[in-house]
Amino acid sequence: MKLIRVRRIAVTAAAILIAYVLQCAVFPALAVANIKPNLMLIITASFGFMRGPREGMFVGIASGLLIDIQHGDMIGFYALIYLLAGYASGIFKQMFFDEDIKLPIALIAVSDLVYGIVIYFLKFLLRSDFDFLYYLNQIIIPEAIYTVAVTLVVYPLLLFINHKLEAEEKRSASKFV
Repeated sequence: MKLIRVRRIAVTAAAILIAYVLQCAVFPALAVANIKPNLMLIITASFGFMRGPREGMFVGIASGLLIDIQHGDMIGFYALIYLLAGYASGIFKQMFFDEDIKLPIALIAVSDLVYGIVIYFLKFLLRSDFDFLYYLNQIIIPEAIYTVAVTLVVYPLLLFINHKLEAEEKRSASKFV
């Protein structure tokens, strides 16, 4: 049973690291008008509503710490934002159905919009940058649209990985019954 748990943790960690490398190394080359999708938020929200608030928070804090290490002025700023996004997405686990892609798309879109607004208020507004409409129209909304477009490709892959892990967990649990 512990081997299955270790495998899930390893797969989750690998997904986070792959997403981080893609977001930092590949997606800047794919940026459109200096906007790139937030792959770490896709991973955090997806694991949140597929596995629940607890795993969403763990994935969120790991994703946020990686972003903090590379971009943050202080450690923990992005970790807290991603932790809250993972928890909020995890609340919707009871409403999660594999066949329905509308809920994950909506949650990721809302998460990205809230993420952009929180970043604006905590990083720009506090520095007396009061042009919220410009930031909303030029950065927040385009990033949310780009993130949703990438979600259409990434989410089915994450769902497939989750199905494989759950099937393995069920096989392992049936051996003990």
